[in-house]
Amino acid sequence: MGTVTIGVSIAVPEPHGSLLQERRAGFGDAAAHGIPTHVTLLPPAEIDDSELPAVEAHLTAVAAAGRPFRMRLSGTGTFRPLSPVVFVRIVDGAEACAWLQQQVRDPSGPVARELQFPYHPHVTVAHGIAEEAMDRAYEELADYEAEWSCTGFALYEQGADGVWRKLREFVFGGGPVVPPQAAPAERGTIPSW
Repeated sequence: MGTVTIGVSIAVPEPHGSLLQERRAGFGDAAAHGIPTHVTLLPPAEIDDSELPAVEAHLTAVAAAGRPFRMRLSGTGTFRPLSPVVFVRIVDGAEACAWLQQQVRDPSGPVARELQFPYHPHVTVAHGIAEEAMDRAYEELADYEAEWSCTGFALYEQGADGVWRKLREFVFGGGPVVPPQAAPAERGTIPSW
């Protein structure tokens, strides 16, 4: 038995995912090709590999309670100077992402984790690179726009080579895509996005 490093995220679909990944690489971010373009729901977490079945069962239950929602990206933001990150902003779907990450990290679940910073859903396009390149990423993607229907999320494992690989997808349990204008329900209940 050993340990594995896992993460849970919403993949940014094609063609948007590849485009943003290429842009990230073009800004000089060496990790770009090892990290699929995504919105994090659970940051990297080391677990015993024997815990994977419990994690998958938990994520299946979270997905069953979820509903498809609209995700819209628009413009850029940054966490600098606190953290060396430039990102594309989520302007529709952030509330749904926040609800999902709370469910994934539920204190009674197998991947309960405290976050280093308050949860802020985003799509990273530059991380830990030269300030000039960070500025370029911020400026060049300032007009970036993308929209899609989010129908689920995935469990990833980081390999010894540092590359993140999808282990399994989890599709939301039901209902048509609902516009994101509605406020999410209280924690622990199914939101009506």
